[in-house]
Parts: sequence; C-alpha cells; structure tokens
Amino acid sequence: MTDSPWLVVGLGNPGPRYAGNRHNVGQMVLDVLADRVGGRFARHGRAQAVVAEGRLGTLPGGAPGPRVVLAKPTTYMNTSGGPVSGLARYYGVDADHVVVVHDEVDIPFDTIKLKIGGGEGGHNGLRDVSKALGTRDYHRVRVGVGRPPGRTDTADHVLRDFSATERKDLPILVDDAADAVEMLLTEGLLAAQGRFHARV
Repeated sequence: MTDSPWLVVGLGNPGPRYAGNRHNVGQMVLDVLADRVGGRFARHGRAQAVVAEGRLGTLPGGAPGPRVVLAKPTTYMNTSGGPVSGLARYYGVDADHVVVVHDEVDIPFDTIKLKIGGGEGGHNGLRDVSKALGTRDYHRVRVGVGRPPGRTDTADHVLRDFSATERKDLPILVDDAADAVEMLLTEGLLAAQGRFHARV
C-alpha cells in the first residue's frame, strides 16, 4: 500500500463578504480539519488555493491516520474545478482519493450525507469539479443547509448567512462534518454512511 495522500477540498467563495454564507460551509469544515491536523493554510504555488498538510485521525489498531492535503480554492465557487484538478495532479491523487465538502440544499440543515459519484444536483461548484477531473467518481461530504424558504431563489439562499437559530447549532454541524471526513478516511465510506445516515 502506498502512502498516497487524500485531497480534501472545501468549496466556497473567497473573501470576508462570503465567509459566513451557507455556500461556504465546506470551507468552515476545512478550518476545523486544519486545526485537527495542526496545519496552517498557506497559498499554494501551483494552484489557486490555500492548503494545509498533515495526518488526520487514527486508523483502527492505533496507527496514525492517512496523509491529507486540505485545500480551499481561492477562486469563486463556479470555477472550483481548476484548483481541484491542479492539486490532484500536483500531489498525484487519483479521483477516488478526492473528497469534496460542500453545502447541499436537498437535505435539511443539521444533516450530513456521504457518497461517491452520482450527479451534482444543480451545484455549479460540483459540476465544475466533475468537468475538470473528467469524472464524477470522487467522494462528497454533503452538509445540509436546507431548502430556501417560501419563494426565495436557491442562489440567493446559499449566498446568505445562516439564520440566528441555525448559527446556534452551526458549530456542532461543522464539527460533525469534520468527523464524517475523518471517519471516511480512516474507516471507509460504508462505515461513515452507517454512522451519519442513521442519525436522520
């Protein structure tokens, strides 16, 4: 077994204007993961992204967890693919070792789902990643942000900050999503699905 790293990407838009948006929950999760590996994000020389590297979690049996490259693209959401494919090439990571953490309107707030492959569900960031990688067969950790209320447009909904009620539970959701990434990498997709999907 080679010790090839996992590439874990948090989708979002750059800059403080967007930092608290529902669309940026993936990057919030990456901040938690960076704390866990003891890494600091720094600008990457070959891709439009900031990255942090380390080992995440502990494998069954007590060995240190896998090497990870944590990345936050510095492009806008709809052009996330270039940074993801560029980093995958640079670190020699195959698509099945790419994990994309992103907001998901099709599942309720406070819900986490994991999958590999499948469609993008109208998520332009995912669509661009699939196009750039040339495959849909990468892992996704889907963090529920809920459907827009009333007649609110979906694009407007995801570009708004979480509500005051949601913000009370947001740290728990983000920490749980980081747990989901960690379990995916250390115990596998089925184990992570078994734990997090059963909570719904």
